Amino acid sequence: MLATWVLLAAGPLLWGGPGLAEEPPQDKVPTLVLAFLARNAAHTLPEYLGALERLAYPKDRISVWCATDHNVDNTSEILQEWLKAVQKDYHAVEWLNQEEPRSYPGETGPKHWTKDRYDHLMKLKQAALNYARQQRADYILFTDTDNILTNDRTLQLLMAENHSVVAPMLESQTYYSNFWCGITPQGYYRRTVDYFPTLNRQRVGCFAVPMVYSTFLIDLRQEGTQRLAFSPPHPDPSWVLDDIIVFALSCQSAGVQIYVCNQVHFGYINVPTPPHQTLEDERLNFVHLKLEALVYGHPMSPSKYVHVPPKHPDKMGFGEVFLINLLRRPDRRQRILTSLYEQEISCSVFEAIDGRALKSSDIKALGIDLLPGYYDPYSGRTLTKGEVGCFLSHFNIWQEIVERQLDTALVFEDDVRFQAFFKRRLARLMEEITSAKLDWDLIYLGRKQVTTEPETPVEEVRNLVIADYSYWTLAYVISQQGAQKLLNADPLSRMLPVDEFLPIMYDKHPNEKYKEQFQNRDLKVFSADPMLVYPTHYADEPGWLSDTETSTLWDNDAVATYWRGSQKTLKDSRIEPHHAPCPAPHDEL
Repeated sequence: MLATWVLLAAGPLLWGGPGLAEEPPQDKVPTLVLAFLARNAAHTLPEYLGALERLAYPKDRISVWCATDHNVDNTSEILQEWLKAVQKDYHAVEWLNQEEPRSYPGETGPKHWTKDRYDHLMKLKQAALNYARQQRADYILFTDTDNILTNDRTLQLLMAENHSVVAPMLESQTYYSNFWCGITPQGYYRRTVDYFPTLNRQRVGCFAVPMVYSTFLIDLRQEGTQRLAFSPPHPDPSWVLDDIIVFALSCQSAGVQIYVCNQVHFGYINVPTPPHQTLEDERLNFVHLKLEALVYGHPMSPSKYVHVPPKHPDKMGFGEVFLINLLRRPDRRQRILTSLYEQEISCSVFEAIDGRALKSSDIKALGIDLLPGYYDPYSGRTLTKGEVGCFLSHFNIWQEIVERQLDTALVFEDDVRFQAFFKRRLARLMEEITSAKLDWDLIYLGRKQVTTEPETPVEEVRNLVIADYSYWTLAYVISQQGAQKLLNADPLSRMLPVDEFLPIMYDKHPNEKYKEQFQNRDLKVFSADPMLVYPTHYADEPGWLSDTETSTLWDNDAVATYWRGSQKTLKDSRIEPHHAPCPAPHDEL
């Protein structure tokens, strides 16, 4: 049963005086009802509401309708704080707040969808639709609180398409989005050849689809939309009874074609967690989505009207967490620092040695010499100044670990993106390593496996393998013993790239002549499997930039080096982050 409406602000939706319901002049901005439902959404509301505030649409032409109920978190308090602050800006604000009960009958947890929950949701969405019709609004935008519209011109772009029902394609950095390209006669997801080309923008535009959900715009002026409904549900017993399927069938029955648009980046959708998972799992999923948005240059920002509790970063039990960053790369520094803070990981920024700033004479004065016979396996060149700077940066960290007597340290480069649940996964991995009493020196958290053979898994430790020949030093855990072994090898006098040096030290490099020049190759090296971090960009992608491969030769300031199709920095399908499969209907809610 619906609770009593709480009126926060009111006024005539259309201009011309109280109670008038004339059609607005054509030169006026269309009126809009923005409708959303919030339940246990405290972890997404600050960013969601912040995105609404930044929509470049006149707020005096928008009425806000929202409802919240059955919460076990502080969703109601956040909403009330925001609504009180913004009510003066919008044409009208109405909300439905139901404090009790906090769960549905028979519900096993806040992620469990019961029949009563579906029924209640459909009634709420119908109430929002009725409200918009009563106010004679031109449009209604339904949007879920885990959908973040980072494009502030979303409304104008959707309205310009002139469709009865149209949705912006939302991204999750997985196979999940807010539309289907196919639907079965019973209302279940049907795989089609069009889904992935649309999702990946191999075809761009607005496309007819049988179903959209989460965020979509209805033009209430168009023929047929007056017959659209969420409740009472359709009488067809063969169809699934949930809000998104009911609405899809309603559009079908009314002869209203649905569209999804992907011609620009509109925003993000959080991947829903299964019913057996917790609100904390869902929060961590959303944290990962925020990190991905940072990688792709569409950061999410919280509402300026909502209090966001401070986070409490820690070092995860390591003696130190190092972040290697070039002073001239403040953009990378800010992104990775934000990413670590969002995951509540504290770090010490370690200023990288800028190889480009070193002259060849400076490098030789440091006692650095090339490993005899070394040539890059792809370009045939020798060391670049960038590779010298990268090696020295890691070398200096190894020295600090030994000098400070740190038992363990976690090292990040600044161009990493994180696997979902990174902090939890790494903490569990280290706990199992400790319990198994594993003797280790270095553990890759992000790398490129060069060999194609399966690597040997470690007994009693999940998701850990004995590392074979690998590239990259994106992120790793290192022990004091491991750092000392690397220093003892005296690598500066026979330098090669640091990601070639490490495989030599654990005796997995394929070049026997290189290995012969280092006697003690007993570094004990393992790797997380699957990877816990990945590069933000690969060499075949827009936005890729390498400070190691593009500089000049280490011993000749006049010879420029650049990437020439090296396999070393190209994407490898074996290291792709996990992608969620396309969900069945009940997985989406």
